[in-house]
Amino acid sequence: MTVRRAFSAVAAAVMALTLAGCGKGKESASGDKGGRTSYKQFTGVYAARLTAVNNGNDIQKLIADKTGVILDQQFIADQDDIDKTFSDMIIKNKYPDFLVPDAANCQGLLKAGAFIPIDNYWDNYPNIRALYTDAQWERLRQPDGHIYYVPLFSSVNIRETNPTYSGEAFWIQVKVLEWANYPKIKTLDQYFDLIERYLAAHPTNENGEPYYGYEIEANDAWFFALDNPPMFLDGYPNDGCCIVDPQTHTAKDYNISPTAKKWFRKLNEEYRKGVIDPECFVMDSNQYYSKLSTGRVLGLVDQRWNFNNAVKDLPEDCTYIPLGITIDERVEEHYRDMTSFNDSAGAGISISCSDPEGAMKFMNDLLEPDIHLLRFWGVEGVDYTVREDGVFEMTDEQYANWYTNEDYKLNHVCNYDYMPQRQGMASDGINAYQPSNQPNIFYEKLPQSVKKCFSAYGAQTFSEMLNEPGENPPWYPMWSFSNAVTDDTEYGRVMKQIDALKHKDLPLIVMSEDFNKAWADYVSEYGNIDTKLYFDELTAEVQRRCK
Repeated sequence: MTVRRAFSAVAAAVMALTLAGCGKGKESASGDKGGRTSYKQFTGVYAARLTAVNNGNDIQKLIADKTGVILDQQFIADQDDIDKTFSDMIIKNKYPDFLVPDAANCQGLLKAGAFIPIDNYWDNYPNIRALYTDAQWERLRQPDGHIYYVPLFSSVNIRETNPTYSGEAFWIQVKVLEWANYPKIKTLDQYFDLIERYLAAHPTNENGEPYYGYEIEANDAWFFALDNPPMFLDGYPNDGCCIVDPQTHTAKDYNISPTAKKWFRKLNEEYRKGVIDPECFVMDSNQYYSKLSTGRVLGLVDQRWNFNNAVKDLPEDCTYIPLGITIDERVEEHYRDMTSFNDSAGAGISISCSDPEGAMKFMNDLLEPDIHLLRFWGVEGVDYTVREDGVFEMTDEQYANWYTNEDYKLNHVCNYDYMPQRQGMASDGINAYQPSNQPNIFYEKLPQSVKKCFSAYGAQTFSEMLNEPGENPPWYPMWSFSNAVTDDTEYGRVMKQIDALKHKDLPLIVMSEDFNKAWADYVSEYGNIDTKLYFDELTAEVQRRCK
């Protein structure tokens, strides 16, 4: 049922850029008033769903004045494009200056020798070295003794500050909770019962268009919304590929667990009732986002970072609220976690880069406090103001420009998102590292309907709608291991068999007119795979990380 798209013009354009500009360390002319007439130009290719800034971007030029560098970033979103682009680079042995692949392609690039070893250089660039602890860096050391990339989104300065919650949850629109007078929703049955009751009372929106009770993205790499909820429903954190017994340090399989059967039975029931969008298994990601952007989807499971852009312009009563749903009220939910160390991929410098010292210096410079501030807050007096007590503030217009005015963002904002950065607090220890995490700004910008909802549940932020996380265990998260597994190993080939079977059978189970038979057939076919070999390897990795 996986929807695949052909290799697109986007990837072709990226490869053309790579072959034309790789390793040249070109100088880029500029008539900028900052005093500099030219900048060194680096290129980078990124596996990410972002849009490159426009030429002449204001903050990009300000950063260039400080660093002497303009970075031309090319982003690739579609998995087929990602795979084809990096595969072609390896075949041609020609790369852009910076590479930020997904986990699986990162392993291929490592084996191809595409990266320079950054640990040969970092003594001269202490900001990079200080991003992580010695123990964390050691998790990145390859068999040859070197470290080749900088993990992203895993470094927290001082403390966590994110009030928005970007992870996985059962999401529901705030108007549904308000209509039901903010009920306690703890279990899977309660969640779908609420959606069913709301649909019965409001089958269409004010324009006469039917609501989708529940939506699923179930294609390519985004299959997790269909297959991993049993892990959360049983009260485990997001290890992704398995659940880990904290006493025995063993990895356990949730794919055919009793809770998995209950989950898929429930989806089957809701699909046959018409609550679940009947087109969910034939959509690609763009169609999924398009449906969310209509405001007609009442509920879904997803990672917030994956669907945030699709819903940012919805009316306030369509705001999605996260719920920590479990299979039984006696199960304690564990959706939130501390920022996890993702060692499966990161930002690396390629062997085609003619100026690796300059590239390392640029990554290091991006972590300088004044440059980090430019990346994530912008220009003082233009994008924010500073109170006498040092706290940053934004007007409604400034906040809208920074986050929702696409023209302003493309021409003015330059986060260099997929380059090394610190999350948590800004270097001053007073402010959050970015405006959306700033407590005073965050609460002021909340719609009244969301404030009312939070008040009803005793919360002030999206994060507080879920349980407070404890410290991450040493093995966490196991998805950083499984995401990097390829079919070069026997256990990797088993993982691919499991994934292929799930992609084939799970949508059919949800749509089946005979759930019991469909589930039994799936379990029987699953039993023909040597899953023990794969989960034994996951257990071995858990225990390696616990040493």
